[in-house]
Amino acid sequence: MLQPSSPSSPSHPLAPFGWDEDWAAAFAPYAEQGLLPGRVVRVDRGQCDVVTPDGTLRADTAFVVPRDPMRIVCTGDWVAVDPDGDPLFVRTLLPRRTAFVRSTSSQRSEGQVLATNVDHVVICVSLAVELDLGRLERFLALAMSSTAGAALLGDGARAPEHEARPLVLLTKADLVPDAATLSHLVQDVEGIAPGVQVLPVSSTTGEGVDVFRAVVADGTSVLLGISGAGKSTLANTLLGREVMDVQEAREVDGKGRHTTTTRNLLVLPGGGILIDTPGLRGVGLWDAEAGVGQVFSEIEELAGECRFHDCAHETEPGCAVLAAVADGVLHARRLDSYRKLLRENHRIAAKTDARLRSETLREWKRRSAEGRAGMEAKRGRLR
Repeated sequence: MLQPSSPSSPSHPLAPFGWDEDWAAAFAPYAEQGLLPGRVVRVDRGQCDVVTPDGTLRADTAFVVPRDPMRIVCTGDWVAVDPDGDPLFVRTLLPRRTAFVRSTSSQRSEGQVLATNVDHVVICVSLAVELDLGRLERFLALAMSSTAGAALLGDGARAPEHEARPLVLLTKADLVPDAATLSHLVQDVEGIAPGVQVLPVSSTTGEGVDVFRAVVADGTSVLLGISGAGKSTLANTLLGREVMDVQEAREVDGKGRHTTTTRNLLVLPGGGILIDTPGLRGVGLWDAEAGVGQVFSEIEELAGECRFHDCAHETEPGCAVLAAVADGVLHARRLDSYRKLLRENHRIAAKTDARLRSETLREWKRRSAEGRAGMEAKRGRLR
């Protein structure tokens, strides 16, 4: 059984999966209860594979508040498993350091956690098709908001502050006809991704792969992107063997089929951990206002020069943002994307607030009813 006093030596069975002194300290109360630490490497239909000091175990996740989508066990989670259960159950999740969260595809008020405890959010964009800068801005806004996910879980506890750093991979770079065109594509992406590393790679020629391998050798990285972006092929390249199934993308639009159907945590031979994910059809924002502000930092800076502090950058006089568009300093497409993402995020936030108010009201009514029933029962005994 793992002891919290021996957290992170290179020979430790969980060290390759990211176990360190902070995780050992967070797990200490559960070690005293005889529970077993582990990291979730795959989740499928209420069951999960958990790597522990005793090996990889199959455990049921139903014990961990299954009705709350933000608390459902996710690939990347550190958990406490009851080793004596039959069947085995995940008893609790350790507080998440980071979480990549999107709104559900139904656009309801719940969020969906795609990966947790990640250090790098790797956004894969295929160069086999025309760049969709709007979609990339959406991915970046969520990636830059992933630190907020640390507060999403943990019985009120909060993990130490961490930051998941975004990285944009321009995959299938070998399909770009010449170096000048590739350079222009990189510049286009750098223009909408302030402070973010943009790296062209090719699993076919090996271009950029060594640089990417060096980046992901430190910590846990999650691969995100639409189907056909080359995520699983890239994972196989880093692993040095065919672990993830891949299929050819359609030539007409570069889209692929959902070959990867679950999120899988993989240990890389050169160090680091990789989480491969299924292709995402939709990337709805979730609590991403801070991320939107970072992605569109030039607009946020311009907004500080507007005449009115609550300027909506629509028709107001003295708007520095509209002036920048008129002068050609700011592209109109960029402003339209900024407005769209802010509106969407505010709409989801409003739905979430309404749901929380409704749940609070239901809980208050339930407790009031229980209190009245208790008083009635007490009066009945005193008669």
